[in-house]
Amino acid sequence: MSGDEDDWLALKPREPSPSQCCGSGCRPCIYDVYEKALARWERAKAEQDKSLLAEKEEQSNNSELNPDTFTAFSISSVEQLTEDTYQYKFELPGNSSLRLSLGQHIVLRGVVNGLEVQRAYTPISPGNAEGYFEVLIKYGELLMLASGTGLAPMLPILQSITEDEEDETFVTLVGCFRSFGNIYLKPLLQELARYWNIRIFYILSQESSLEKLPWSYQENTYTGRLNEDLMKTIINSCRRKPFVLICGSSAFNQDMSRYLKSAGLEENSSFVF
Repeated sequence: MSGDEDDWLALKPREPSPSQCCGSGCRPCIYDVYEKALARWERAKAEQDKSLLAEKEEQSNNSELNPDTFTAFSISSVEQLTEDTYQYKFELPGNSSLRLSLGQHIVLRGVVNGLEVQRAYTPISPGNAEGYFEVLIKYGELLMLASGTGLAPMLPILQSITEDEEDETFVTLVGCFRSFGNIYLKPLLQELARYWNIRIFYILSQESSLEKLPWSYQENTYTGRLNEDLMKTIINSCRRKPFVLICGSSAFNQDMSRYLKSAGLEENSSFVF
């Protein structure tokens, strides 16, 4: 085999192993990315023009995410939040942002114990955050506190967990609404609650009785407001100290942070959207 042939083989893309696929139905999947890279390599080799491979390098330096290639970002900080939960902060060039829409996730690729793996994550930073994005890796146990439309950013995270068969994150979602009629996306929430690792509680501030509610809701619904005592009850029902995600009005967020502190959770064990 000639030296030139060796050079081309060294540049040939490697076919992904099954462990590299996150199994979340990504479009494109890692195998789609591989097929495009292989086609680019075959064309460059046929024309004996290695400059045709430079397209990949140019795309990787682009400040915007490209659905067809992986882009390298620098990690600016790693903070350990709980025993097995870490918050990673990645730098974005300039003041650029991911500009992800609701429900979108990103796929991270890295080497763990010598094996290259990739997983899908939903950023916890705001979609329009400039200059950075943040993700939680290995959640462990999550407690989600949402008021009204504050439920919206919780749903993509819940779905990314339930769609990954290897993700054993245990989640407790507490949704606070005025009445039963104000709970939106009930079918989706009920479907999510069927998973072994998802619990959903409803707090209805303007309902005086649970008798008129469907029986499937009565067992996991409370009337009144989410107060300090109820917060302690919910936290004590968790298998271990959870990492908490909070989203609601400014007053709701402040109340929840105060209740969590009273329940013994450290300030760095929560994230407010």
